[in-house]
Amino acid sequence: MIGHAFMGAAHSQAWRVAPRFFDLPARPVMSVLAGRDADRTRAAAERLGWAEAVTDWKAVLDRDDIHVVDICTPGDTHAEIAVAALEAGKHVLCEKPMANTVDEAVAMAEAAERAARRGVRAMVGFTYRRVPALGLARDLVAQGRLGRVHHVRAQYLQDWIVDPQAPLSWRLDKEKAGSGALGDIGAHIVDATQFILGDTISEVTGTLQTFVPERPVAASHSGLSGTASDETGPVTVDDAALFLARFAGGALGSFEATRFANGRKNALRIEINGSAGSLAFDFEDMNVLQFFDGTEDSSVAGFRRIIVTEPEHPYVGAWWPAGHGLGYEHGFTHQAVDFVRAIAAGTDPAPTFADGLQVQRVLAAVEDSSASRTWQQV
Repeated sequence: MIGHAFMGAAHSQAWRVAPRFFDLPARPVMSVLAGRDADRTRAAAERLGWAEAVTDWKAVLDRDDIHVVDICTPGDTHAEIAVAALEAGKHVLCEKPMANTVDEAVAMAEAAERAARRGVRAMVGFTYRRVPALGLARDLVAQGRLGRVHHVRAQYLQDWIVDPQAPLSWRLDKEKAGSGALGDIGAHIVDATQFILGDTISEVTGTLQTFVPERPVAASHSGLSGTASDETGPVTVDDAALFLARFAGGALGSFEATRFANGRKNALRIEINGSAGSLAFDFEDMNVLQFFDGTEDSSVAGFRRIIVTEPEHPYVGAWWPAGHGLGYEHGFTHQAVDFVRAIAAGTDPAPTFADGLQVQRVLAAVEDSSASRTWQQV
């Protein structure tokens, strides 16, 4: 694994736990953790459960005992690492958004296509599609329970930088992050809605806004927070993104991603309205899916609150008795499970790098639309 901060910790938890709850065809061995600083990487390896710590990720690619590379670094490094790892014959799991630009994503998707012909697999880490409630939502749409989908509404609301004195981090630097709320959290709702519908966004119009253009430079970082220094620097990404979308299948969508929604900690919300029913989901109540069956008699019809913790629900059978809810970290475990199973089966794991490229094209189209004030094709 390359990188050991917020996502590195989440992925490490997944690799540790997956073989202990799921029957896997191969057992992951947490061999090497790579980072830039030797002392911090060594401490992280000990804390997170990795056998070895190194500072040169390129040297690891030459090792015959390494079969999988998990990329948990900022976006500006994804393309270089992923392409090199695939060319070295390593299976690759890459955090989202897949790249910082469409050109980088194209290079990664092409490398993944070449690698697949040699039996080498690549997957993008859109973990929210592994939340059981969203898996159930996809199943209901696929079964036709919503009929023809008309509307998609998606929000991802956070508030961790609403304080103008919150320090700069790499997520506020366009060179490292590619974009702000749009790519960091907007990418998730783009992938999640396309996953649920089994459809893709074909056209967008939107706007981006930066509310706090300058912030204190960080003296230290811890997860999404940090301590501020006396120096200030520019914010070069969007703080909020709003856009309308048309799906290839005819549905109309509205999307909102912001890290300035005071009081909202991790509110990923999706509502889908169809000719025969509706679905609604909020990650802050992640074990629940709301379902409205429009075919029922109107005298008793209403949204049904489904507790998605039954053994027949996606992934849930490997965990606890019914009613004992899952949490944020379980999506990463399900991701590791799906990745290992796909590698063993010789199939492409989803979402593929081609899927990641499609999301990247949506993000780029939103940026272009914000600059030109026009509808943009994806």
